[in-house]
Amino acid sequence: MQLLGGLSAEEFLRDHWQKRPLLVRQALPDFGSPLSPDELAGLACEDGIESRIILERDGQVPWQLENGPFEEQRFATLPQTHWTLLVQEVDQYVPALESVLEQFEFLPAWRIDDVMASYAPEYGSVGPHVDQYDVFLIQGLGHRRWQISTDPVEPHNFLPHTALRIMREFTPQSDWVLEPGDMLYLPPGVAHYGVALDDCMTFSVGFRAPSHADILVGFAEHVAAQLGDDLRYADPDLSALEHAGEIDARAAARVRTIIERYLADEGRINEWFGRYVTEPRSVEHQTRRAEAVSIEHLAQRLAANSWVQRSPHSRYAYSLTADGGCTLFVDGSSWALSSELCQVAALLANQRGWHTQHLAAYLSVPGCVGLLSELYDLGAWRFADEDD
Repeated sequence: MQLLGGLSAEEFLRDHWQKRPLLVRQALPDFGSPLSPDELAGLACEDGIESRIILERDGQVPWQLENGPFEEQRFATLPQTHWTLLVQEVDQYVPALESVLEQFEFLPAWRIDDVMASYAPEYGSVGPHVDQYDVFLIQGLGHRRWQISTDPVEPHNFLPHTALRIMREFTPQSDWVLEPGDMLYLPPGVAHYGVALDDCMTFSVGFRAPSHADILVGFAEHVAAQLGDDLRYADPDLSALEHAGEIDARAAARVRTIIERYLADEGRINEWFGRYVTEPRSVEHQTRRAEAVSIEHLAQRLAANSWVQRSPHSRYAYSLTADGGCTLFVDGSSWALSSELCQVAALLANQRGWHTQHLAAYLSVPGCVGLLSELYDLGAWRFADEDD
């Protein structure tokens, strides 16, 4: 694959994924920034879009962090150098980035978090730091110098009194200058320091890596929400204790049995996980249609030849079930589907857009049009000639 410098997907996953960095010159040889710095600044002025400005100098404190949305005049007052603008989820607003994300379809789609765009004038940087997730850094405009180190980062090696986790000491082991089309892959935990050498835009394809704490808390909350208040700790086999203050082994075993009962429920875990990983980053963009469309009208439109697109704000995934069916997950909700509809689920989850002729063979399957109608009313997909 050109994206991976001639490595196959299998070779990259074996030798680099979550193991060691990879620099690829001209990974995307025709890639140029699909939006201008002014357009990126415009996104940073909009409500509901996560954005930040980081000022290394000329702020009230070093490495000053400002959170958007910003007023337009803020950009006119920024210094000439040593600052960076960061905007999250630009892939949801810039359709041209879909073709970039398609390059990464050898990785699980649910793992992709978003595409973050950064603009910096000369010397702009966010400082040497460490991320706890995989990231592909694609140069889109200008030149950025990247220095990295694979040495372990000590917990105390961070500047105090800043809102950012910037390393106090950083000794690079590798040093490269990236130009448009170049890409640098970094596994979690690799310290890196990027500095703009001129007007510079970088696009970061970041991958989700939920912490163990988030996973345990999320699953526990999911289970707890489904349990009735009548399910209680019980000890009908209680024996008299010699020491009333002791929590004996039998009490601990009863509690362990309760916990293990839910941890052993594979179906419940799969259900929660699918919902969890398809929850959108921004709930502001979950827009149910004002009026529900009739199933009959939708069936007529689907029967015609037309192009259909997933909402750029929606997340899709599916998993197969032991009974031969599957579960479709969209934006934190789930639908249990028959085996006849599993190919529909795969089509919806694997592709960002599809022609209705690919669905024609399934429209007569019970539940198919109803499912598509529900997703349509939720705003999870639209016909290509409709506004998002």
